[in-house]
Amino acid sequence: MTKFNYVFLLAALLLVAACSNEVKEEAVFDGEVIISGKLKNTPEGVLILSRYTDNSVEPIDTLSLQDNGKFEYNLSLEGPTFYELDLFGVKQVRLALYNEDVTVNYDFDDEESLAVSGSFDTEQVSKVDQLADDYQEQINQLNSDYYEALSAKDEAAVKSIQEKALTLESDHSAKVKSTIDGMNGSFAALAAVGMLNPRNDFSYIDSLVTELDQKYPETKMIVALKQQLDEMRALSIGQPAPEITLPNPEGEEVKLSDFKGKYVLIDFWAAWCKPCREENPNVVRLYNEYNAEGFEVFGVSLDRSKDAWVKAIEEDNLTWTHVSDLKYFNSEAAATYKINAIPATYMIDPEGKIIAKDLRGPALENKLKEIFE
Repeated sequence: MTKFNYVFLLAALLLVAACSNEVKEEAVFDGEVIISGKLKNTPEGVLILSRYTDNSVEPIDTLSLQDNGKFEYNLSLEGPTFYELDLFGVKQVRLALYNEDVTVNYDFDDEESLAVSGSFDTEQVSKVDQLADDYQEQINQLNSDYYEALSAKDEAAVKSIQEKALTLESDHSAKVKSTIDGMNGSFAALAAVGMLNPRNDFSYIDSLVTELDQKYPETKMIVALKQQLDEMRALSIGQPAPEITLPNPEGEEVKLSDFKGKYVLIDFWAAWCKPCREENPNVVRLYNEYNAEGFEVFGVSLDRSKDAWVKAIEEDNLTWTHVSDLKYFNSEAAATYKINAIPATYMIDPEGKIIAKDLRGPALENKLKEIFE
């Protein structure tokens, strides 16, 4: 679902009155909420209520508007669910509904007049949407700067923009977590966690889902998330890296475990992969700089042709260990490591545990500096 690709949650809900120590009791879920409000200066069109399902928005009903602009709709629901109220095709309002009624007021002559009240969960979704919009605006600017630097062949500017992108991603992740932590248990955190990278934030997300499952047992979205996390668990940071045993270009079998005692970058790549080939000079430079200190690269090719594979190794001067079963994405190693796109990397520590993923460009350089300097 557009902004709800990955959906996760937090702990117990304790709402404290602003000027006292009284705890506000959480409303009991009775399977029904009321959506009401008033619209002014309405254009031609209809008021449509839709429900988020997986990666789409599914219309479920058209709401009637009275002559005075008021509307009221009784909605039955089985548990916490995300909805969208389309205001005559002009404005869309995201709703997170569970055990509280919600009121939506809007004047079509005043773009800033939208007021949504009554639902704490929906208020939290608004914060998530604002966070996503701000991040997208910054990403768009960086993309524009990046392509401008590429066109000008300004390598220094390209590297600077890549570093800014890494900082932006890290800062955004911290903001998302801070937003979730401030939601007092609202299931709207499901939308926020969709902006986190589960490959890098697995432990945080896993903890949230565990608490979410306790508060909202048997919720369809949570069940699906638990299944996704269970599939990812074996490849999460801190877990032992699964063994890889494949032939090198000479046909001799080589094992990943042969490099225990060193920091190893498992590099999934291929001769036909342009982004992989563009990244190779950076890996070569860092390999030459840190190899003597205990850094190794274990190249796993997803090529089909041995000739193309060997030729690329020679052309790019990749002097580290290489293996492949020449089975493209049907490679045994690709299946084990859930690789569905390349380049992809895993960093392994001397004990054979995963310590980082998807390291490229400045991210790889920064990680190696952190390890060796």
